[in-house]
Amino acid sequence: MTALAPLAPLLPALRFDPELLLAAQGVKVAFFDVDGVLTDGGLYFSEAGETLKRFSTLDGHGLKLLPRAGITPVVITGRDSQPLRRRLQALGITHVHYGTEDKRPAAEQTLQALGLDWSQAAAIGDDWPDLPVLRRCAFAAAPANAHPEVLACARYVTRLRGGEGAGREFCDLLLVASGRYAGLLQDAAS
Repeated sequence: MTALAPLAPLLPALRFDPELLLAAQGVKVAFFDVDGVLTDGGLYFSEAGETLKRFSTLDGHGLKLLPRAGITPVVITGRDSQPLRRRLQALGITHVHYGTEDKRPAAEQTLQALGLDWSQAAAIGDDWPDLPVLRRCAFAAAPANAHPEVLACARYVTRLRGGEGAGREFCDLLLVASGRYAGLLQDAAS
């Protein structure tokens, strides 16, 4: 029986501008909006009037990777539903604020609970209710299809649209900036 040759290290294919990575270094908490970021922003209604949402599995995996790099994912959303609660629970997201239109106090409450401040925070949002958080964070991002006012304040605009991998792109950038991306990729490929 012959031994298998060891696999060569898998080199990351992702590249981000070095200035962008410097701006995202030191992030310990990442705030996420749901509608328009983790979903496409559309609301689908069943015959029974139930609201349905479509989530990207790419985004979900990115959210699960963040804690492995020492970054706490936090969801602050203006809506609340059982499907949303089930999805976030399945992803292991424990810091969530549901039905929250005024997002800044929720973010400040979470920062205080984690012993962090705005200089250690990143956020991704797509519309006006996200602006108070985006404008205070050390690193602000927006999906490609965000509102123009949000795009104007974002340090980084994803190539992908909300609900189509924008959340994962944001997670990947934070993972690369943390220095943990290559190791996590290698672990996954082993």
